[in-house]
Order: sequence, then C-alpha cells, then structure tokens
Amino acid sequence: MPSRVDRRMLVVVAILLVLGGGMLLFVEHSRRQTLPPGIASGNGRLEATEVDVAAKFAARLAAVGVAEGDDVEPGQEVASLDARDLAAQLRAAEAQASQARQVVDEARAGVRKAQAQFELAERSLRRSNELVGRGFISGERLDRDRTALDSARAELTQANSRKAEADAAVAAAQARTENLRVTLEDASLKSPITGRVLYRLLLPGEVVAAGGKVLTLLDLSDVFMSIYLPAGEAGKLRLGSAARIVLDALPGEPIPARVVFVAPRAQFTPKEVETRNEREKLMFRVKVQVLPEWLREHADLAKPGMPGLAYVLTEPATPWPAALTPR
Repeated sequence: MPSRVDRRMLVVVAILLVLGGGMLLFVEHSRRQTLPPGIASGNGRLEATEVDVAAKFAARLAAVGVAEGDDVEPGQEVASLDARDLAAQLRAAEAQASQARQVVDEARAGVRKAQAQFELAERSLRRSNELVGRGFISGERLDRDRTALDSARAELTQANSRKAEADAAVAAAQARTENLRVTLEDASLKSPITGRVLYRLLLPGEVVAAGGKVLTLLDLSDVFMSIYLPAGEAGKLRLGSAARIVLDALPGEPIPARVVFVAPRAQFTPKEVETRNEREKLMFRVKVQVLPEWLREHADLAKPGMPGLAYVLTEPATPWPAALTPR
C-alpha cells in the first residue's frame, strides 16, 4: 500500500502536469491570437525529399562506403556491386570487336582489289572494241573481254557486300562493348544528390535484386513542412508567396520559406494536427518549402523531423511582424 507521503507526491505531480499543459495551451492560443490579419499558421514537422539508391541489375553487394548520417555529394560512390562476371564479358566483347575490325580491314582490301580488276577489265574491253573495229582481233576476243568485265563487276559487288557485313559486325561488337561498359559502370552506385544517408538497407555480401534499394538518402536541398488550413485561408494563398517556419527547438530563428503547393481538394485533418476550431473537419494541405539559400548557410540547423509552426500570408500586402522577420 502506498504511504500518505507517496500519495501526496502523486497529487502534486499530477497538478504540475495539468498546470504545465494548461500553460502550453495558453501560450499556443495566445501566439495564434496575436497574429495580425492576413497571416495564417499551422502545425507540422520538417520533412525532406527521400531518394533511394538502387541497383540496376541483380548482383551481390560488394561494399557500402557510407554510414547512416553521413553527408554525400552528387557523383560520390556510396556502394558497389560485385561485377567480376561483367568485367570478363567486357574483355571478351572487346576481343570480338578487335577481330571484327580486322575482318573489316581484310574486306576493304578485297574491295580495292576487286575495284582494280574491274577497272582493268573496262580498259581491256575498250581496247578490244577499238581493235575489232580496225580488224586486228576477232569478235571472240571481244566476247571474252565482255565476260571478264561482267565477272569483275560481280566480284566487286560481292566485295562491297562482304565489307558491309564486316562493318555491321564491328558496329554490333562495339554496341555490345559499350552496353557492357555502361552496365559495369552501374555496378558503382553513386549519389545523385547532395544529401544525407537516412537508411542503410543492405549489408555487404547480400544479394540485391534488379531495382533493389541499397540506401535511402535525404535531399537536404528540398526541406519543407506540410500544414493544414481551412478553405477560407487556403483559398487566399498564392503559390510562391513568402512564408516563415518557426521550429520548437529554434523559437527565435524564423526560417524564410515559400508556398509551393496548395492541395486542390480538401481532406480530413490528420489527428496529430491541431486546428483552430475543432468543428473544422475538412482542411487543405499546404506545402511550405524552406528557401535553398537559407539551407546552404544553415545546413545543420534545421533537421527533418523537428516540429514547429509555419506561417503564410493570406494577404500579400501584410507586413511580417518583427518576431517573424529573419535575422
């Protein structure tokens, strides 16, 4: 059985909790009520766009070069796949391409030879025509020269055909080589953004399926907060208009932002979002994005997941109060 002193302590703690909660509600209510006309606000949490780094083809994960929380830059290798079989295929394809180029050289030599024979046959036929006209040779010799010219023409046609086939074989070998080279480059998984590692989803040695996720990154250049406003306020917003975000952890540091999205349809308000009037059930989602230039200067200040308030201008001409003016 709890003693009388313990019961008194429990009562005191309960009273303090109630008073603390009441004070928070009062402060929140006062903060909302002191907003000048033309400014609306809503609760939310900072979010950042998530980008998955995935494997293009199925392979065994050879290495992961970053840990959760590490910052990464565009083009930085964050993981690699075991692609020794692809490297062997690439070497074989390069050898085949080299052989195909040798065949092309031989085919070109054959074309030059056939072309020379064809030109020689043409000259022989012209001389035979002149000599037959003068009566120096018989018509039988002229027929033989005509047959030789036809044979040389056919040989030249075949030589050109062999050269075309060799050129096509070279093109196919080069295409296969390029395809394997690109695929081999894809074995090195690189970060597409400037961001931070949120999750490591696989460990070295695990087999990754084609399209399988290896890492999830946060795009720290796209940080935003979603709030919910009633139709009367959401309908007055303009895309691109100025906004401010005040985080609970940084009450004296208003963050410059802008309105980038207003939902075209109303939806039921999520349970974790407080509204000014509990009777307002349908609200419009508004996305407020932190300005990139502020993020570049305060990369480690505003972290995704931090709760706070976002303020938006429902009347563009309304000046920001001093408390919401960035320093």
